Formats: sequence, structure tokens, C-alpha cells
Amino acid sequence: MSINNNQSIKISRKTKETTIELELNIHGRQQVEIDTGIGFFNHMLEQLANHARWDLSIKVSGDLEVDDHHTVEDVAICLGDALQQSWRALDSMKRYGQRLLPMDEALIMCAVDISGRGIYVGELEFTRENIGNISTEMFEHFFNTLANNAALTLHIKPMYFRNNHHLVEGCFKAVAYALNEALTPASGQNTTKGRL
Repeated sequence: MSINNNQSIKISRKTKETTIELELNIHGRQQVEIDTGIGFFNHMLEQLANHARWDLSIKVSGDLEVDDHHTVEDVAICLGDALQQSWRALDSMKRYGQRLLPMDEALIMCAVDISGRGIYVGELEFTRENIGNISTEMFEHFFNTLANNAALTLHIKPMYFRNNHHLVEGCFKAVAYALNEALTPASGQNTTKGRL
């Protein structure tokens, strides 16, 4: 891990299953470069970074000949780690963020508490097993792993949807806007405990 002058955090992770290089700046200019080897996952991470107003670079070499699990999980671990290091380095933040986000016929409710406690609560129920070359079960696993490693509380509740692509994209965009709000600088204390 390293933090440079503009608060960019770099994460390197190498296992027998994946090799990941990630760089995150939560106060960026939407400079995004993603290559996970999974096209639809790339698209969702681009949505997350763009709508959260981040700079995000992710380069992954994963064992996709096995399946998508290790790549998605390890990206979530690295991104969560970078996100936690980013928010812990802030002088102040609102801490809470929320968004009710429409994505065509889908409507997603998301709430975030940057609490220091990794908790995910979601109700993602798909009507397809795959979108592109990623299994739909991996999206809930991604959000759960992200919340745990970022040490934040994340609630995602789809109100309704018909199209699975719109459901997933709506979730990533809702999370992005909720995080953007929660990470916004704020005056005063955001906890009565003295520290998160």
C-alpha cells in the first residue's frame, strides 16, 4: 500500500488464483481504466467509479479458465482495502450516504454507513444465471466482500425490476452515489465515540 500526494492508494495482490494491480483516488476526475478479463464486470466497475467521481485503475490476471469467482472476489478485496485506507485518511466526511436510483424500469434503494464495521445486507434475486460472462450470484458476493474489506455498512434493496442488466447496473450506480455522499467532507464530529 502507498499513498501519494493526491491521496491515490495503490494495492498489489498476488495469489495462485489472481494477480491484481489497483489504484484508487476517491477525489479524482473520473479517470477510469479497468481490465478484469470479464467484460460485464468491467462495465459495472466503470459505472461505480464514474458515478462516484473516482479515478480507478484495475488490471487483473485471473484463473478465468476455472470460473469467475476468484477474480470477482479478489477485486472486491483489493477495492475494499483501498477504499478503507482512503476513508481512514480523511480529515472529515459525512459518513452516511443514500440513494434511490432509477435505472429504466428498475428502482434501487441503497444506504451506506462508513462505520468501521463491515456489514452487507442485500436482496438481489435474479431471473437469469448469467449476464454476459459473469454469474449473477457473484454480484451479491462482490458487494458483501467489498463492504467487509472497506469496513462499511452497505444496504441494497431493489424495489422492483424486469431487466437483470438494469438491476445490476442500478445497484452499482446507487452504491456509487451513496458512497460519494458519505465521503463528502463535513464539519463537526460524525460519531459520539470519538473515532470510528
